[in-house]
Amino acid sequence: MNRVRAFLAMSLDGFIAGPNDELDWLPGHGDGESEDTFGPFFAEIGAMLMGRRTFDVVSGFEGEWPYGDTPVLVASSRPIASERPRVRRVQGSVHEMVAEARVVAGARDVYLDGGALFRSAVEAELVDELTLTLIPVVLGGGISLFEGVGRRALVLESSRWIGAGMVQCRYGFRR
Repeated sequence: MNRVRAFLAMSLDGFIAGPNDELDWLPGHGDGESEDTFGPFFAEIGAMLMGRRTFDVVSGFEGEWPYGDTPVLVASSRPIASERPRVRRVQGSVHEMVAEARVVAGARDVYLDGGALFRSAVEAELVDELTLTLIPVVLGGGISLFEGVGRRALVLESSRWIGAGMVQCRYGFRR
């Protein structure tokens, strides 16, 4: 069965975005100072399940759509405007949306992205793996990765330095 995986960057003080969804504190792609760990991760993904707020932020990025032809399911009760044929809205409970993403992903894994969606899926015990890259910056405020999530036990499966002062940890969730 495919896995539900999250791949997130977090400041040292626990934030995944600034107070206004700012991501300018993240290192740039291809900066040459750090290893590309997203490419190998994304090669195993069959579908993304993305929160609406994250979709709105990513849609505003300049340049090429970062997810290529991978199907992107956007969790939202509101219609979405997207010219990309592989992007569509899904709604329902987090269980229903994850189940739909698993079907779309086929034998490959599901990439879960977005703070609120991630927290809901963790609460529902639907996340199998979290790859967390610690960025050496303190934001002092913003969107917390775990705010409101009840106690959860995670198992550290691996950790490594990936360059530019960043450490990447891969965790499994105990059930």
